[in-house]
Amino acid sequence: RIASITRTARGDPGRSPFSGQCARRAPARQVNGAPGERLADSVPHVEPITWVFLAAATVCTFVIAAVVIGREAHRLDAVAPRSVYMIDEVVEFVAEYLPADTQARLTPNELEQLLTFHMRWLHAKGLQPTNVVDRRQDIDDLVIVGEDDLTAYLLAEADRAGIEILDDVDVVHVVDAHLAYFEAIGAVGPKAIDL
Repeated sequence: RIASITRTARGDPGRSPFSGQCARRAPARQVNGAPGERLADSVPHVEPITWVFLAAATVCTFVIAAVVIGREAHRLDAVAPRSVYMIDEVVEFVAEYLPADTQARLTPNELEQLLTFHMRWLHAKGLQPTNVVDRRQDIDDLVIVGEDDLTAYLLAEADRAGIEILDDVDVVHVVDAHLAYFEAIGAVGPKAIDL
């Protein structure tokens, strides 16, 4: 066995005695007769029709993207932004917005109940949707919220619920703070005097 390996190695110097494959490198090809320049270093020739298809694909991609983005921007502009009303955040916001004397007279539980009564009143007036969906901005009827009616309603509901209101101005402050929260989240329009 040793003799055959050496004989193979001596017989063909380009062959490896262990692999049985040729270990010679291919000579470098010459391009345009320049010695030492490899074929891979030259710029490949691209047919003109390839450039036409590449340009057409680029233009089509841009047009499709522009149409899709434009359509979605128009659709989102027509839909009213969704305002998220979270009761814990509302109670905290309104409590911080209230004057110190009103804060001292109302507990957080009473404040939450007054805010719930206010939301029920808004729902009865058609200002609070029954379900949360994206709606088009198609409000045709002008609805004006009067503070006197609302204050009277909240005082009556507080009396029914057993909430002791020491000063009627506390309800007015709660309504003002609640409306300020609605304005902060973008849930209400301008004041009637601004129209």
